[in-house]
Amino acid sequence: MDRIELENRLQRACKKDLSACSDAELWGGLLSLVQEMAAKKETSGGKKKLYYISAEFLIGKLLSNNLINLGIYQDVKEILAAHGKSLSQVEEAEPEPSLGNGGLGRLAACFLDSIATLGLNGDGVGLNYHFGLFKQLFKDNKQVEVPNPWITDRSWLNRTDITFDVPYRDFTLKARMYDILVTGYENRTNKLHLFDVETVDESLVKEGISFDKTDIAKNLTLFLYPDDSDDEGRILRIYQQYFMVSCAAQLILKEAAAKGSNFHDLPDYAVIQINDTHPTMVIPELIRLLTAEHGMEMDEAIQVVSRTCAYTNHTILAEALETWPMDFFKKAVPQLIPIMEILDDKVRRKFDDPSVYIIDKADRVHMAHIDIHYGFSVNGVAALHTEILKETELNSFYKLYPEKFNNKTNGITFRRWLMHCDPQLADFITGLIGDGWKKDASALQALNDPRFTGNIKILHQLLAIKEQKKEELAQYLKETQGISVNPASIFDIQIKRLHEYKRQQMNLLYLIRKYLEIKRGKKPTTPITAIFGAKAAPAYVIAKDIIHGILCLEEIIAGDADVRPYLNVVMAGNYNVTLAEKLIPACDISEQISLASKEASGTGNMKFMLNGAVTLGTEDGANVEIHSLVGDDSIYIFGDRSDTVIARYKEGSYKSKDWYEKDPALKEAVDFLTGPQMMAVGCAENLNRLSHELLSKDWFMTFPDFAAYCAAKEQAFADYENRTAWAVKMLINISQAGYFSSDRTIEEYNRDIWRLEQQ
Repeated sequence: MDRIELENRLQRACKKDLSACSDAELWGGLLSLVQEMAAKKETSGGKKKLYYISAEFLIGKLLSNNLINLGIYQDVKEILAAHGKSLSQVEEAEPEPSLGNGGLGRLAACFLDSIATLGLNGDGVGLNYHFGLFKQLFKDNKQVEVPNPWITDRSWLNRTDITFDVPYRDFTLKARMYDILVTGYENRTNKLHLFDVETVDESLVKEGISFDKTDIAKNLTLFLYPDDSDDEGRILRIYQQYFMVSCAAQLILKEAAAKGSNFHDLPDYAVIQINDTHPTMVIPELIRLLTAEHGMEMDEAIQVVSRTCAYTNHTILAEALETWPMDFFKKAVPQLIPIMEILDDKVRRKFDDPSVYIIDKADRVHMAHIDIHYGFSVNGVAALHTEILKETELNSFYKLYPEKFNNKTNGITFRRWLMHCDPQLADFITGLIGDGWKKDASALQALNDPRFTGNIKILHQLLAIKEQKKEELAQYLKETQGISVNPASIFDIQIKRLHEYKRQQMNLLYLIRKYLEIKRGKKPTTPITAIFGAKAAPAYVIAKDIIHGILCLEEIIAGDADVRPYLNVVMAGNYNVTLAEKLIPACDISEQISLASKEASGTGNMKFMLNGAVTLGTEDGANVEIHSLVGDDSIYIFGDRSDTVIARYKEGSYKSKDWYEKDPALKEAVDFLTGPQMMAVGCAENLNRLSHELLSKDWFMTFPDFAAYCAAKEQAFADYENRTAWAVKMLINISQAGYFSSDRTIEEYNRDIWRLEQQ
């Protein structure tokens, strides 16, 4: 539509002159306009449909992404400006959906975008969490969790008439489906189906995020990942997961039947992607429905479901591969037990290896084992991750089913993470190579050309854009969180879930070392601002201790006039997609420092490089592929490789105290954690526990990599001083980021696993 028609339609949607509208009224009008336009692009085309089931969909705010995908972003921005309004201000009126936590959920959101962009018939299926994970506050240098409500009277959620009954042992719950429209870039509209229980009661939450975990009818969809530090919380997760997959299974059969399936041919009508192990129960639930309600023989039902389901593994961490006591299923969903016992019996009849059984000798059910035995595809999410799965963690399964295993390196929606996050950089790129990259990210490779990498003017334009984004971030942090940062400093950023394997604690130890060096007179040439963003799971004690350590150091430095001009540490609160969209374009050095062999992929590393940050990281996850693409000169790789780490675990030879004793700089930094300055601003219990964990265990091997990490980081800071050479590194990273488009990832999923018709 032309600009005048668009303005008239927006005017009608807002029901008053645009210049007289509040930001909230403009957001409501744009919401109505976008939903109307997006609905017209819905299509039921394609006999076979993908159902992407995930416990998380970290979709972020949706307005600008939808405007971009519908091709009206720039027009809307200019229309609002002509009426004295700012689109960025209107965006601030939009609440961010609390439907995810970290990379797993953000990846799922990126995939939905690309599925629609590529014209594939596929919808997401998840739960409609009212309070999400939690909202993070800081008090006394500690994380405090409070509810994070996001559902308002007007939102992207559309209530549908579709309901299902979900049976449990002692009661049945009625589920209702809500839909969020998912727009593809200049293509079709798909949906994210979110199921909710009509009896949910938000008032059940009393203090912080505590609530009665036993009142399932009222608490089921309150929180993502409810506290599982007790049996009540763990059983609640079983209730949640079953609710999600029972609704999904009933929806799948309903839609397949409507298209003419007799269920014997279900794989011709549906393919299910199980995103991590949370949706695993969809396998026995589908078998139950096909046998108990549709009269199919058990063996055929198992065979049909096995040809319909595919599994994505997102972790090498044993504790993240879900196992549940059989007693939990007896209490919540006993109807699945006979089916799981049959599935296990079939495995035992075929194989003598107890490590591949579904139900182990402790009567625990291994969810990933169900996925692998009774799905037709098992994929890892980065080249190194998949190889480790095949060679070590899932080797016994790989020997049984080598044909099932495949790799699908993760990707990101580069339109959102560049066109929306950094429109100045997007325009700069378009000015150099045209706009073909917006549909085909591989076109970004054209930037790696001497015409650009050798052009001083172009390189300094790139640096000027980065400086602008740093100024914008500084202003945003000041306005929203009261945090002051120096935009003329180096922005060294680590934003991700707080987990020991991601090693925020190693960054903390480096910053202590840097603080002490500056106190002794060794000052950096350019000031450094270290920015963290991370939430720790409420029951993850050591993760919360690491946050406490970071916040204590932040307070010490903020109060030290000798150090403050040269080094600042900032922990941005309530890290989410909205904050990431501000932090990533402003980043100079991207911290990707997980212990080699532990990070499945990472996607933050991809977003950072796309926005011109240079990676400081281990040879882990997708860092391996980033390294191979950008070359040695445009990345800073350090630390032990995965084979060394795996061997050290296998031998049980690592003793952190040995490394502590032989490295004076490391010893000084660790001792500082429990020294008088930290104790003066922190809690002795938290700081002593963190120190003890490192000295007695250090399970994710911070100490062996510490010296190499410090050296690589110092080298990066030194290289930053040659601004032109640094700009070349930035441009090379941007040029190679196209490989990490989720469009490419989804094309591979479809080619190798789903085999859907493309429209």
